[in-house]
Amino acid sequence: MKILIGCDPEFFVKKNGKHVSAYNLIEGTKDNPYPVTSGAVQVDGMALEFNINPANTCDSFVSNVQDVLTQIREMVDAEYEFDYSPVAHFGEEYIAEQPEDARRLGCDPDFNAYTGQPNDAPDASRGFRTASGHIHIGWTNDVDINDPDHIEACQMVTKQMDALLGLMSVILDGDNTRRELYGKAGAYRVKPYGVEYRVMSNFWLKSPELMNLIYNTAYEGTRALLEGRQFYRSRGKAIQKYINNGDFINAYGCLQAWGWTTPLLISAYEDRVRDAEETYYKRKKIELDYFKELVLK
Repeated sequence: MKILIGCDPEFFVKKNGKHVSAYNLIEGTKDNPYPVTSGAVQVDGMALEFNINPANTCDSFVSNVQDVLTQIREMVDAEYEFDYSPVAHFGEEYIAEQPEDARRLGCDPDFNAYTGQPNDAPDASRGFRTASGHIHIGWTNDVDINDPDHIEACQMVTKQMDALLGLMSVILDGDNTRRELYGKAGAYRVKPYGVEYRVMSNFWLKSPELMNLIYNTAYEGTRALLEGRQFYRSRGKAIQKYINNGDFINAYGCLQAWGWTTPLLISAYEDRVRDAEETYYKRKKIELDYFKELVLK
Protein backbone atom coordinates (compact mmCIF):
# COMPACT_ATOMS: atom_id res chain seq x y z
CA MET A 1 0.00 0.00 0.00
CA LYS A 2 1.39 3.40 -1.02
CA ILE A 3 1.32 6.02 1.75
CA LEU A 4 1.35 9.71 0.84
CA ILE A 5 1.82 12.58 3.28
CA GLY A 6 0.59 16.14 2.69
CA CYS A 7 -0.22 19.16 4.82
CA ASP A 8 -2.10 22.47 4.95
CA PRO A 9 -0.44 24.62 7.65
CA GLU A 10 -1.24 28.24 8.53
CA PHE A 11 0.93 31.06 9.80
CA PHE A 12 0.68 34.70 10.80
CA VAL A 13 2.42 37.89 9.69
CA LYS A 14 3.84 40.80 11.65
CA LYS A 15 4.45 44.40 10.70
CA ASN A 16 6.81 46.52 12.78
CA GLY A 17 6.97 43.67 15.29
CA LYS A 18 3.21 43.47 15.79
CA HIS A 19 0.75 40.87 14.52
CA VAL A 20 -1.46 42.19 11.74
CA SER A 21 -4.17 40.61 9.63
CA ALA A 22 -3.03 38.79 6.49
CA TYR A 23 -6.42 39.27 4.87
CA ASN A 24 -6.03 40.11 1.16
CA LEU A 25 -2.21 39.84 1.27
CA ILE A 26 -2.14 37.07 -1.34
CA GLU A 27 -4.48 35.52 -3.87
CA GLY A 28 -6.46 32.40 -3.06
CA THR A 29 -9.38 31.60 -0.78
CA LYS A 30 -10.77 28.50 0.96
CA ASP A 31 -13.05 27.85 -2.00
CA ASN A 32 -10.46 28.74 -4.64
CA PRO A 33 -6.84 28.18 -3.56
CA TYR A 34 -4.27 29.81 -5.82
CA PRO A 35 -2.08 27.15 -7.54
CA VAL A 36 1.69 27.47 -7.22
CA THR A 37 4.59 25.13 -7.89
CA SER A 38 4.42 22.22 -5.43
CA GLY A 39 1.02 23.19 -4.00
CA ALA A 40 -1.44 26.05 -3.56
CA VAL A 41 -1.86 29.13 -1.34
CA GLN A 42 -4.73 31.07 0.18
CA VAL A 43 -5.81 33.50 2.88
CA ASP A 44 -7.53 31.85 5.83
CA GLY A 45 -9.21 34.44 8.03
CA MET A 46 -6.36 36.59 9.39
CA ALA A 47 -3.63 34.07 8.57
CA LEU A 48 -1.94 32.71 5.47
CA GLU A 49 -2.41 29.06 4.56
CA PHE A 50 -0.92 26.73 1.99
CA ASN A 51 -1.04 23.11 0.95
CA ILE A 52 1.53 20.95 -0.78
CA ASN A 53 1.49 18.20 -3.34
CA PRO A 54 1.40 14.90 -1.43
CA ALA A 55 4.81 13.29 -0.95
CA ASN A 56 6.03 9.72 -0.63
CA THR A 57 9.52 10.60 0.59
CA CYS A 58 10.75 12.83 3.38
CA ASP A 59 12.92 14.87 1.02
CA SER A 60 9.92 15.57 -1.23
CA PHE A 61 7.77 16.59 1.72
CA VAL A 62 10.34 19.06 3.08
CA SER A 63 11.16 20.36 -0.40
CA ASN A 64 7.48 20.97 -1.20
CA VAL A 65 6.90 22.86 2.06
CA GLN A 66 9.98 25.04 1.58
CA ASP A 67 9.20 25.64 -2.09
CA VAL A 68 5.69 26.92 -1.38
CA LEU A 69 6.90 29.08 1.53
CA THR A 70 9.51 30.63 -0.75
CA GLN A 71 6.82 31.51 -3.30
CA ILE A 72 4.61 33.07 -0.63
CA ARG A 73 7.59 35.12 0.53
CA GLU A 74 7.90 36.47 -3.02
CA MET A 75 4.20 37.39 -3.06
CA VAL A 76 4.19 39.31 0.23
CA ASP A 77 5.89 42.68 0.72
CA ALA A 78 9.15 42.53 2.65
CA GLU A 79 7.73 44.78 5.39
CA TYR A 80 5.72 41.78 6.59
CA GLU A 81 7.54 39.25 8.75
CA PHE A 82 6.43 35.61 8.74
CA ASP A 83 5.60 34.26 12.19
CA TYR A 84 5.17 30.55 12.86
CA SER A 85 3.72 30.97 16.35
CA PRO A 86 0.60 28.89 17.14
CA VAL A 87 -1.25 31.91 18.58
CA ALA A 88 -1.51 35.58 17.62
CA HIS A 89 -3.04 37.94 20.19
CA PHE A 90 -4.68 40.62 18.04
CA GLY A 91 -7.12 41.90 20.66
CA GLU A 92 -10.90 41.92 20.44
CA GLU A 93 -11.08 45.50 19.15
CA TYR A 94 -8.66 44.86 16.26
CA ILE A 95 -10.49 41.68 15.26
CA ALA A 96 -13.86 43.46 15.38
CA GLU A 97 -12.56 45.96 12.81
CA GLN A 98 -11.78 43.22 10.26
CA PRO A 99 -14.08 42.22 7.36
CA GLU A 100 -16.55 39.45 8.10
CA ASP A 101 -14.57 36.91 6.03
CA ALA A 102 -11.46 37.64 8.09
CA ARG A 103 -13.28 37.31 11.42
CA ARG A 104 -14.96 34.02 10.59
CA LEU A 105 -13.62 30.87 12.26
CA GLY A 106 -14.10 27.35 11.03
CA CYS A 107 -15.88 26.09 7.95
CA ASP A 108 -16.84 22.43 7.81
CA PRO A 109 -16.83 20.77 11.24
CA ASP A 110 -14.14 18.33 12.27
CA PHE A 111 -14.78 15.25 14.38
CA ASN A 112 -13.55 13.41 17.46
CA ALA A 113 -12.07 10.03 16.55
CA TYR A 114 -12.91 8.62 19.99
CA THR A 115 -16.60 9.53 20.01
CA GLY A 116 -17.38 9.90 16.30
CA GLN A 117 -19.15 13.17 17.11
CA PRO A 118 -18.45 16.62 15.60
CA ASN A 119 -16.29 18.92 17.71
CA ASP A 120 -17.73 22.18 19.02
CA ALA A 121 -17.33 25.19 16.75
CA PRO A 122 -14.61 27.60 17.96
CA ASP A 123 -15.53 30.85 19.72
CA ALA A 124 -14.84 33.65 17.23
CA SER A 125 -15.27 36.35 19.89
CA ARG A 126 -11.90 35.64 21.52
CA GLY A 127 -9.15 38.23 21.15
CA PHE A 128 -6.70 35.85 19.58
CA ARG A 129 -6.41 33.59 16.57
CA THR A 130 -4.63 30.27 16.16
CA ALA A 131 -2.59 28.61 13.43
CA SER A 132 -2.74 24.89 12.78
CA GLY A 133 -0.37 22.47 11.08
CA HIS A 134 -2.70 19.77 9.76
CA ILE A 135 -1.20 16.62 8.28
CA HIS A 136 -2.91 14.67 5.50
CA ILE A 137 -2.29 10.93 5.25
CA GLY A 138 -3.37 9.13 2.08
CA TRP A 139 -3.55 5.42 1.40
CA THR A 140 -6.47 5.09 -1.02
CA ASN A 141 -8.36 6.97 -3.77
CA ASP A 142 -11.87 8.30 -4.34
CA VAL A 143 -13.50 6.51 -1.41
CA ASP A 144 -16.97 7.60 -0.26
CA ILE A 145 -16.33 9.69 2.86
CA ASN A 146 -19.55 8.31 4.35
CA ASP A 147 -18.43 4.69 4.00
CA PRO A 148 -18.44 3.23 7.56
CA ASP A 149 -15.33 1.10 6.95
CA HIS A 150 -13.40 4.11 5.65
CA ILE A 151 -14.53 6.25 8.59
CA GLU A 152 -13.34 3.55 11.01
CA ALA A 153 -9.98 3.38 9.23
CA CYS A 154 -9.63 7.19 9.49
CA GLN A 155 -10.41 7.05 13.20
CA MET A 156 -7.79 4.35 13.74
CA VAL A 157 -5.12 6.35 11.91
CA THR A 158 -6.08 9.47 13.90
CA LYS A 159 -5.72 7.63 17.22
CA GLN A 160 -2.38 6.23 16.07
CA MET A 161 -1.25 9.78 15.21
CA ASP A 162 -2.40 10.98 18.64
CA ALA A 163 -0.19 8.32 20.23
CA LEU A 164 2.80 9.55 18.21
CA LEU A 165 2.47 12.99 16.59
CA GLY A 166 0.00 14.28 19.18
CA LEU A 167 2.21 13.33 22.13
CA MET A 168 5.30 14.64 20.34
CA SER A 169 3.58 17.97 19.74
CA VAL A 170 2.92 18.36 23.46
CA ILE A 171 6.69 18.19 24.03
CA LEU A 172 7.81 20.22 21.02
CA ASP A 173 5.11 22.90 21.22
CA GLY A 174 4.85 24.53 24.64
CA ASP A 175 1.70 26.51 23.81
CA ASN A 176 -1.62 25.34 25.27
CA THR A 177 -3.73 28.40 24.37
CA ARG A 178 -4.54 27.11 20.88
CA ARG A 179 -6.38 24.12 22.31
CA GLU A 180 -8.92 26.49 23.83
CA LEU A 181 -10.22 26.87 20.26
CA TYR A 182 -8.79 24.02 18.20
CA GLY A 183 -6.72 20.87 18.26
CA LYS A 184 -8.06 18.67 21.04
CA ALA A 185 -7.02 15.01 20.89
CA GLY A 186 -8.68 12.98 18.16
CA ALA A 187 -9.55 15.90 15.85
CA TYR A 188 -9.83 14.68 12.27
CA ARG A 189 -11.69 14.91 8.96
CA VAL A 190 -12.44 12.06 6.59
CA LYS A 191 -11.05 12.52 3.09
CA PRO A 192 -11.62 10.47 -0.10
CA TYR A 193 -7.90 9.60 -0.10
CA GLY A 194 -7.47 9.07 3.66
CA VAL A 195 -7.56 11.34 6.68
CA GLU A 196 -6.73 14.89 7.74
CA TYR A 197 -5.12 14.86 11.19
CA ARG A 198 -6.02 18.20 12.81
CA VAL A 199 -4.48 18.09 16.30
CA MET A 200 -1.13 19.83 15.78
CA SER A 201 -0.29 23.50 15.54
CA ASN A 202 2.13 24.98 12.99
CA PHE A 203 5.20 24.69 15.26
CA TRP A 204 6.89 22.26 12.87
CA LEU A 205 7.26 24.96 10.18
CA LYS A 206 10.14 26.43 12.18
CA SER A 207 12.88 24.12 10.88
CA PRO A 208 13.61 21.40 8.30
CA GLU A 209 14.51 19.08 11.21
CA LEU A 210 10.98 19.38 12.60
CA MET A 211 9.50 18.87 9.13
CA ASN A 212 11.55 15.69 8.81
CA LEU A 213 10.32 14.44 12.17
CA ILE A 214 6.69 15.11 11.30
CA TYR A 215 6.88 13.33 7.94
CA ASN A 216 8.79 10.31 9.24
CA THR A 217 6.48 9.89 12.23
CA ALA A 218 3.32 10.17 10.12
CA TYR A 219 4.67 7.74 7.54
CA GLU A 220 6.20 5.17 9.87
CA GLY A 221 3.31 5.44 12.32
CA THR A 222 0.84 4.60 9.56
CA ARG A 223 3.00 1.69 8.41
CA ALA A 224 3.15 0.42 11.98
CA LEU A 225 -0.64 0.50 12.18
CA LEU A 226 -0.93 -1.46 8.93
CA GLU A 227 1.40 -4.05 10.48
CA GLY A 228 -0.87 -4.37 13.50
CA ARG A 229 1.06 -2.19 15.98
CA GLN A 230 -1.65 -0.02 17.51
CA PHE A 231 0.13 2.20 20.01
CA TYR A 232 -3.09 3.86 21.12
CA ARG A 233 -4.79 0.64 22.26
CA SER A 234 -3.17 0.36 25.69
CA ARG A 235 -3.46 4.00 26.84
CA GLY A 236 -6.18 5.63 24.73
CA LYS A 237 -7.86 7.64 27.49
CA ALA A 238 -4.55 8.66 29.02
CA ILE A 239 -3.22 9.84 25.64
CA GLN A 240 -6.24 12.09 25.20
CA LYS A 241 -5.68 13.59 28.64
CA TYR A 242 -1.96 14.15 28.07
CA ILE A 243 -2.63 15.99 24.80
CA ASN A 244 -5.54 18.07 26.04
CA ASN A 245 -3.75 19.04 29.28
CA GLY A 246 -0.33 19.64 27.70
CA ASP A 247 1.25 16.99 29.96
CA PHE A 248 4.67 16.75 28.34
CA ILE A 249 6.17 14.56 31.09
CA ASN A 250 3.72 11.69 30.68
CA ALA A 251 3.68 12.23 26.91
CA TYR A 252 7.42 11.65 26.84
CA GLY A 253 7.06 8.61 29.08
CA CYS A 254 4.69 6.97 26.57
CA LEU A 255 6.94 7.68 23.61
CA GLN A 256 9.97 6.43 25.49
CA ALA A 257 8.17 3.20 26.45
CA TRP A 258 7.31 2.61 22.78
CA GLY A 259 10.88 3.32 21.65
CA TRP A 260 9.68 6.31 19.63
CA THR A 261 12.11 9.02 20.69
CA THR A 262 14.73 10.87 18.67
CA PRO A 263 17.64 13.16 19.63
CA LEU A 264 15.51 16.16 18.66
CA LEU A 265 12.68 15.01 20.90
CA ILE A 266 15.00 14.16 23.80
CA SER A 267 16.62 17.60 23.62
CA ALA A 268 13.23 19.35 23.51
CA TYR A 269 12.02 17.32 26.50
CA GLU A 270 15.12 18.19 28.55
CA ASP A 271 14.61 21.88 27.73
CA ARG A 272 10.97 21.70 28.83
CA VAL A 273 11.95 20.03 32.13
CA ARG A 274 14.62 22.64 32.77
CA ASP A 275 12.21 25.50 32.02
CA ALA A 276 9.57 23.95 34.28
CA GLU A 277 12.03 23.62 37.14
CA GLU A 278 13.20 27.22 36.75
CA THR A 279 9.59 28.43 36.70
CA TYR A 280 8.80 26.37 39.81
CA TYR A 281 11.72 27.74 41.81
CA LYS A 282 11.06 31.31 40.68
CA ARG A 283 7.46 30.97 41.85
CA LYS A 284 8.58 29.49 45.17
CA LYS A 285 11.05 32.35 45.66
CA ILE A 286 8.31 34.91 45.03
CA GLU A 287 6.08 33.16 47.56
CA LEU A 288 8.91 33.03 50.12
CA ASP A 289 9.80 36.70 49.62
CA TYR A 290 6.15 37.64 50.07
CA PHE A 291 5.94 35.54 53.26
CA LYS A 292 9.08 37.21 54.66
CA GLU A 293 7.63 40.62 53.89
CA LEU A 294 4.46 39.77 55.80
CA VAL A 295 6.47 38.50 58.79
CA LEU A 296 8.67 41.58 58.85
CA LYS A 297 5.61 43.80 58.89
